[in-house]
Amino acid sequence: MAVSVPGYSPSFKKPPEIVRLRRKRSRSHDAAVPSALPEPTPRRAALAAGLPLRPFPTAGGRGGAAATVPRRNPFARLDNRPRVADETCEEPSRGPRGAPISLLDPNGENNLLWEEASHERTVTEVPQTSQHVSFSESDTTSSEGTELPADWSIKTRLLFTSSQPFSWADHLKAQEEAQGLVQHCRAAEVTLPQSVQDPKLSMELRCAFQQSLVYWLHPTFPWLPLFPRIGADRKMAGKTSPWSNDETLQHTLMSDWSVSFTSLYNLLKTKLCPFFYVCTYQFTVLFRAAGLAGSDVLTALVSPTTRGLREAMKNEGIEFSMPLLEESSHKKKVQETSLDYEEDRAASEEEEEEEGFSWLEEIGVQDQIKKPDMISLKLRREKHEVQMDHRPESVVLVKGLNTFTLLNFLINCKSLVATSGAQAGLPPTLLSPVAFRGASMQMLKARSTNFVKTHAVSGYRDQFSLEITGPIMPHALHSVTTLLRSSQRGSFSAGMCAHEPTAVFNVYLPLDKELHGKVAHKDLANCGLHPKTLEQLSQIPLLGKSSLRKVEMNDYIFNWRS
Repeated sequence: MAVSVPGYSPSFKKPPEIVRLRRKRSRSHDAAVPSALPEPTPRRAALAAGLPLRPFPTAGGRGGAAATVPRRNPFARLDNRPRVADETCEEPSRGPRGAPISLLDPNGENNLLWEEASHERTVTEVPQTSQHVSFSESDTTSSEGTELPADWSIKTRLLFTSSQPFSWADHLKAQEEAQGLVQHCRAAEVTLPQSVQDPKLSMELRCAFQQSLVYWLHPTFPWLPLFPRIGADRKMAGKTSPWSNDETLQHTLMSDWSVSFTSLYNLLKTKLCPFFYVCTYQFTVLFRAAGLAGSDVLTALVSPTTRGLREAMKNEGIEFSMPLLEESSHKKKVQETSLDYEEDRAASEEEEEEEGFSWLEEIGVQDQIKKPDMISLKLRREKHEVQMDHRPESVVLVKGLNTFTLLNFLINCKSLVATSGAQAGLPPTLLSPVAFRGASMQMLKARSTNFVKTHAVSGYRDQFSLEITGPIMPHALHSVTTLLRSSQRGSFSAGMCAHEPTAVFNVYLPLDKELHGKVAHKDLANCGLHPKTLEQLSQIPLLGKSSLRKVEMNDYIFNWRS
């Protein structure tokens, strides 16, 4: 007997004792019950009619006789192979003395329930697994070719590995560094041979590498990391920010920033600047000149956005579209997410609601029925639109003259600058591949090391690495990979880390049919990009809302994965 526990019911028993008692009980009954029992009348009639039967324990189920209906062991097959017709008639598993094994587990529960549940899990989990695989495969694309696709995301880190050393990228001489800076400022075109015999002695290669690392930044505070800005409060915490509590200084910084921003836009409009980025603490904006990404007009992409930001843009008269929603197959949902359509639908639904409750007045119970709050109804209608906030699907496309309206909107937008936290009072970061008013020249950080030894067919061999960190814009990625094609003799691999909010800038633009043709690049000849880089960035984006993750080159052929 179980020992009673104070404070509990006298019939309380510990679980191990219940298991032990039921084990003893089942063994004693197995010995007492004959090997064959008569079939119940309903089951015997069902067998005579040829109906399928579901195995179950007999009436003495929970402590009496074991089930006599033949059934297969639920643990006999753990794989997901389909059952063969012959397997349905297999003999039941038997114990050491030839008696059928009881369908009851040690706790007296029916194993049949576990078998049915496991079978249902097997049936339902297989489609889920295949769906997950297909979903990941659709998100992760790969291809190969002689050129990489255009990638408009900003990379934060590149790690190149190769069997050929990268020592040529270290310790540039003063003359090589100066020559590289001059080549950048003058937008000099450097064309290297397919393979450089001795990269360390090639002054042309080293100067071109220095040229590809230059970018322009505003504002500039050496003690503050100004990129990335989204989620950078932790890195900026504890840094000195004298403008955070000084409104006069904040006004001065914003005035200077507005001048630099306007200067960049004017360069973009005259096709002397190919593109630039505006990085705020909440979202990032990519401005592109006409002729890039398959468009013959100026374009601007804003990501991620919120419903409040989109409403503010609409109130300022900025016409925009949402490419990821428009290209989805659910056309009805796309129309419902349109702001103009939403207003019309809201007005019509309000009229329907008023008409729907008019019959309450006719029967005189309008005071006894609580009408739904109109604000609640409006929030319910806008739920689907709020759910995509801060997600890639919220990316906004602005084209043509509306980009100038967007410029004025951003300059005058009070929520563009944080009012509290580590970024309080700090203007957004402007990133550009070319010089502009108020900008400072910055350099990406490059460091080459000897990597670990890797196992090859002929034995162990050294692997060398080159790491580049900083705000790596699309033109820099193309320039560096072009240089490594020559210096590493057409064989290297690269791992790339992107600033995730900018990966959606690779979205396909919904262009007009007559604009899908090849855009002439002669007007962009003075934008500061190499002709090969300009040709790549002029292509229509193919990566969608993803970006390049891994790139391998073997025998001068790229194999990339996003």
